[in-house]
Amino acid sequence: MIEAPPIQAPPPVVPEPAVFHRVEFTGTGAEYFRIWIVNFALTIVTLGIYSAWAKVRRLQFFYRHSRVAGAGFDYHANPITLLKGRMVALALFGLYSSMGYVGTALTIVILVVLAALLPWLLGRSLRFRLHNSSYRGLRFRFHGTTKQAYWIFLGMPLLALLTLFTLAPMWHHRLKRYQFENSAYGRTRFRFGAPVGSFYGAHLLSMAVAGGMLMVFFVILGIVVALTAVGQNQPAGAEAEPNMAVFLPLFVAGYIVAVVAGQAITGARIQNAIWNHATLGRSTFLSDVRTRRLFWILMTNLLGTIATLGMFRPFAQVRLARYYASCMTVAQLGTFASFSGAEGDEVAATGEETADIFDFDIGF
Repeated sequence: MIEAPPIQAPPPVVPEPAVFHRVEFTGTGAEYFRIWIVNFALTIVTLGIYSAWAKVRRLQFFYRHSRVAGAGFDYHANPITLLKGRMVALALFGLYSSMGYVGTALTIVILVVLAALLPWLLGRSLRFRLHNSSYRGLRFRFHGTTKQAYWIFLGMPLLALLTLFTLAPMWHHRLKRYQFENSAYGRTRFRFGAPVGSFYGAHLLSMAVAGGMLMVFFVILGIVVALTAVGQNQPAGAEAEPNMAVFLPLFVAGYIVAVVAGQAITGARIQNAIWNHATLGRSTFLSDVRTRRLFWILMTNLLGTIATLGMFRPFAQVRLARYYASCMTVAQLGTFASFSGAEGDEVAATGEETADIFDFDIGF
């Protein structure tokens, strides 16, 4: 009797090791200062027309100096397209500014028009920004729908308002989920898994710390007022008049420190929560932004900008970009060649410029 050969066990599956790429920002403050000062001067000389070209130069500087695995990003928007979009956005901003000079009925009409247009424009803003962004020659894409944009930019804010902002952290969470889960690198979609509790935790801790700091400063101010009254030898029961030369600087300093501390807490904790739970295909991300370090950078950037009457601003922006980049690592599985491209539709720049003019920060 011939025995059957033994069945060979399949070779063990060896997990594919991840390759870790530290994100780096290679630009310097001196480089960006030269771009910034030329942009500033030409924008003034041309009565704002050059601002579209200035924006492209600015974004190209930050994109091209943001590098992963030895390659930088790029920004491809046409300044003429941006200028056309900016003109439409300025018209909308003119409507917004006119509300203080017209009657109640017309104000309501303007609000309705803006509420109807802005969600659509902000959704287009994200589509335009990603369509004109690339890495290793491959464009990003945004798949968000108009229905989603109206819910995120109109429905959720109204709910947050009606609930006295108790739903504001949830709105922030849904906004980031909308951004990430509709974004793609070529044909590969991002995934977002940050829990909503991390957003509530960040915002509540920020409010607690900032509020506590403000209370401490108010107590200090009360002591200063009391000491001032004693120094003025005012009769008992008389209302103390604070020394404004001491009172105002302390009040402003306390307010600024508390606000920046709150920004550092939300900035660090939410940045980490988002990226530590985000994926792109089989690749993951690691973010390690430290609150104290971020507070120091934000605080010294603000003081430097005030002390130099704004001239330190380009250096401040580079410092912040370099720190955020240094805290980010990409854990890559596979190669960049595994990502395939997809043709994106041409997108108007109106939404992008509207987001800028109305000062909405919906970046990543």
